[in-house]
Amino acid sequence: MKILVPVKRVVDANIKVKLGADGTLDVSSLKKSMNPFDEIALEQAVQMKEKGIAHEVIAVSVGEAQCAETLRVALAMGADKAVLLQTSQAYELEPLNVAKILAAYVNQSTPDLIICGKQAVDDDANQVGQMVAALCGYPQGTHASGAEMKEGRLVVTREVDGGFEIVELTLPAVVTADLRLNAPRYVTLPMMMKAKRKPQEVIEAASLGVQLRAHTEVVGYEAPAARKVGQRVASVDELIDKLKNEAKVL
Repeated sequence: MKILVPVKRVVDANIKVKLGADGTLDVSSLKKSMNPFDEIALEQAVQMKEKGIAHEVIAVSVGEAQCAETLRVALAMGADKAVLLQTSQAYELEPLNVAKILAAYVNQSTPDLIICGKQAVDDDANQVGQMVAALCGYPQGTHASGAEMKEGRLVVTREVDGGFEIVELTLPAVVTADLRLNAPRYVTLPMMMKAKRKPQEVIEAASLGVQLRAHTEVVGYEAPAARKVGQRVASVDELIDKLKNEAKVL
């Protein structure tokens, strides 16, 4: 089995992004890292390779040249090969455009399984995995908290409001990883050094023959309103009274 794992370069999840005094958002100088959900997806693929289920794990990223740094981390985590689908236009990084670029590459590389993070922590769109599945005509198992091969099918466990949902997917398929799927391994310096010997490929996204256009327009940025200070109540009766007469929720 060949597994493809899309990874995105985002502002490090430990950094709090703030608006500038002029109301603009500039993240160019902030530390970047691999999207946390993509780390989980990559860990799942590497574990499947270690179990002998897969023979090759390919990490792929859509974006500018700096994404090569994120792909190097993916190689250190255990990916066998890294591919950068290079583009520099901001609108080409919208979810639908990214999905079209990835789908075009999937049609060329024909992986047996695509594992994505369920969403990126910068835009929280939660769309690319589903769109890739639709464009490629593949079955999908989203928000996976468990995934294992059984009799040639991929059995995916999903956490839903009522408990768990289990779906069986025929391959090729798309899976999006949730937090409880696994715990990604810590990348050490020796792992990064070994990654330098693994192949990296750069493909211009424009060469894939995909027609792209802008679908959204950013009107502006605004910080959320400050959270109001809470109130202490002395009894349950007082709480009920405030919920009924002040908050008007009862």
